[in-house]
Amino acid sequence: TFTRSQWLMLIGNRETNDTAVFDLYFRKNPFQGEFTIFAGLEECLKFLENFHYSDSDTDYLKQTLPETIEPEFFVFLKQLTTKDVVLYAIDEGSVAFPRIPLMQVEGPLIMVQLLETTFLTLVNYASLMATNAARYRLAAGCKIKLLEFGLRRAQGPDGGLSASKYSYVGGFDGTSNVLAGKLYDIPVNGTHAHAYVTSFSDLSELKTKTLAHRETRELHDMLEMCIKWRNELGPLLNLPVSEASDGELAAWISFAIAFPSGFMALVDTYDVRRSGLLNFCAVALALNDLKYEALGIRIDSGDLAYLSKLARSTFEKVAHQYNLPWFAKLKIVASNDINEETILSLNDQGHKIDVFGIGTHLVTCQRQPALGGVYKMVEINGMPRIKLSQDVNKVTMPGKKSAYRLYGADGTSHLKLMLSS
Repeated sequence: TFTRSQWLMLIGNRETNDTAVFDLYFRKNPFQGEFTIFAGLEECLKFLENFHYSDSDTDYLKQTLPETIEPEFFVFLKQLTTKDVVLYAIDEGSVAFPRIPLMQVEGPLIMVQLLETTFLTLVNYASLMATNAARYRLAAGCKIKLLEFGLRRAQGPDGGLSASKYSYVGGFDGTSNVLAGKLYDIPVNGTHAHAYVTSFSDLSELKTKTLAHRETRELHDMLEMCIKWRNELGPLLNLPVSEASDGELAAWISFAIAFPSGFMALVDTYDVRRSGLLNFCAVALALNDLKYEALGIRIDSGDLAYLSKLARSTFEKVAHQYNLPWFAKLKIVASNDINEETILSLNDQGHKIDVFGIGTHLVTCQRQPALGGVYKMVEINGMPRIKLSQDVNKVTMPGKKSAYRLYGADGTSHLKLMLSS
């Protein structure tokens, strides 16, 4: 994709052997913050490696551009390569600050000018996304796991994949996006849907009721075991068994039989306290009888601080009653339109959540939709170039330069210097 100025550069009076240097940087940290995480470098390098104009590209351009353009121009485009382009960059994933070049691109003027739009689109969203993820990591702390759950709310499938990749760069532990897991080797995590629970109405709908003991491989009736455990747990947890949903229990028995070593239940389909926790504990204890350990629960609505504390106290009571220490440490996953402020508020309320699943606010970067990175020429044929403006922030720093970060004896970064080469 070319801008009008890029086309004029290509077909104007510049010499094809002119060389130039461009800086790619941003003017202001996003989210009114104090840092930015640089990302997108890998994709820029892939683009450079694979850059070329195909026959279909030049055929399309011949149809689109004015007929007065000489045929030699299209021959020139097909011969255009990036072999003489040199790219300098800070490490991907590094902390960066305004006006310091993230990348410096040097080479034939025509070629490095053409890279502007592509490099900006590859770096701007990637760096914004990684920075947003890093802010969530800081809010949650290092002990809480963070999962990216944003594919359904992302800006299309490509935006969803980028969000998964760069949230991982920014400090997330995994994603619910299976394709991102395959393409980028990101750990994949998720739970079943509410629709899975509501697809069951009662216990009679169970088609398979038996599960093999993990060690002896002897078959046992999971339905019978879960009903027994639910009846025993009701008085212990001071909950009326009659109010617990049989459809929910049926769904989880079916799920546990299919995934006995990966039982993670979404407990808020009906009522977390009166149905979800009771049914979950019944299935988890039945699995324990067969030498399997459940993973935990996910809460997707309601007062997350209160419900997480209720769940933790329930697990601890069951663990104490049946001498099962691992039961007290079952994972509690929370989702439901979580943002930075939500996490900070939950911290203040003393939540008992182990994992946050974060979607919409993470992948759409709702607090700021774009980074605003720019790509500016700073040198041509060895001569510095500057862009002047009444807006001081838009004045460029001319010349090819090297950036240095100075650290104190304690490893703390104190200063950044840029020196002309």
